[in-house]
Amino acid sequence: MKFIKTNKAPAAIGPYSQGVLFENILFISGQIGINPENGELLNGIMLQTKQTLNNLKQILDDAGMTYKDVVKTTLFLINMNDFQEVNNLYSDFFIDHRPARSTVEVRSLPRSALIEIETIAMKR
Repeated sequence: MKFIKTNKAPAAIGPYSQGVLFENILFISGQIGINPENGELLNGIMLQTKQTLNNLKQILDDAGMTYKDVVKTTLFLINMNDFQEVNNLYSDFFIDHRPARSTVEVRSLPRSALIEIETIAMKR
């Protein structure tokens, strides 16, 4: 088992790892739209979504994987009315690859984020 820790994505804000690689499966903890350079949460659903997806990419990179290795994502949204905007941006990152996905509306997220995404990937 390997614990993933990259400075190119926000540090964990609690007692957990950015990701855990177990054999060929990578479990990425929920990411929110924090800029890893300054620790600030971006404003608005679109900026937070894009930053969240970029943070996930950095963790995948650190584990030697890409978005093509992702098998499952779970999206947590504060407002399901943001679903279509988020979906459009999400599809820019998953162009030809369509992993399984769940989207859940929640009451609140850490640091008052509007979106959080957790991911499972499998190294081929």
